[in-house]
Amino acid sequence: MSVSKTEIILQVKAVTKRFGGLVAVNNVTFDLPRGQILGLIGPNGAGKTTLFNVINGVYAPTEGHIIFNGTDVSGWKPYDVVQLGLARTHQIVRPLNDLTVLENVIAGACYGHENHSLKTAAVIADEVLEFVGLSPRRDMLAGSLNVGQKKRLEMARALASRPHLMLLDEVLAGLNPTEIAEMVEVVLKIREQGVTILIIEHVMHALMNVSDRVIVLDYGQLIAEGLPTEVANDPKVIDAYLGDPELAKRLMENADGE
Repeated sequence: MSVSKTEIILQVKAVTKRFGGLVAVNNVTFDLPRGQILGLIGPNGAGKTTLFNVINGVYAPTEGHIIFNGTDVSGWKPYDVVQLGLARTHQIVRPLNDLTVLENVIAGACYGHENHSLKTAAVIADEVLEFVGLSPRRDMLAGSLNVGQKKRLEMARALASRPHLMLLDEVLAGLNPTEIAEMVEVVLKIREQGVTILIIEHVMHALMNVSDRVIVLDYGQLIAEGLPTEVANDPKVIDAYLGDPELAKRLMENADGE
């Protein structure tokens, strides 16, 4: 089924990113329909986080364009892109360690696209902390949290900016099975609130369960795109990333069972 232009929140058009002679992202094109969860997978070094950094303005694309909500944001800075409603988390968590959990999330609300006052930002921060399950730790210093809690704080700070699109970079990394299941539920609830999600993840059974569609990078190139079942059974993906047809089969059995 075709998707109209008005239903596309993000267009990545022939994007290439070079660092000297290294081509980290090579002529990548895809559309992300509003309201979907799009999984992004690939081996380490495939260019996934570099692509995120191009989308949210850490790097300008060497070639190509990023269209967000109908605006060409190619080369915009992250603090400008977030003003349009595009937020992200980081693979390596970056809390403001000397501020409290609440103050970290207030900062996200203040610098989001709705430009809230400090008073309103505090109300939003409390709501978001309740949503991600961090309310009991609101007055603790962010630096005192464990890894799982810092992952939730990253997500809370991004959510407080009231985004239309969230880029989630390995939010499940380092979590135990219970924490993974809880975080997957949070991701699904975020989508229920109308937020579109692009997610990088190596925890494959979770990603396959949460994603509407999946795209695959290898050596900076897009090698596959489709439904989770299609991608997991693609010989190119098995060869480049999954490595074992039986793993693909088990992934799909887990997805069907859950």
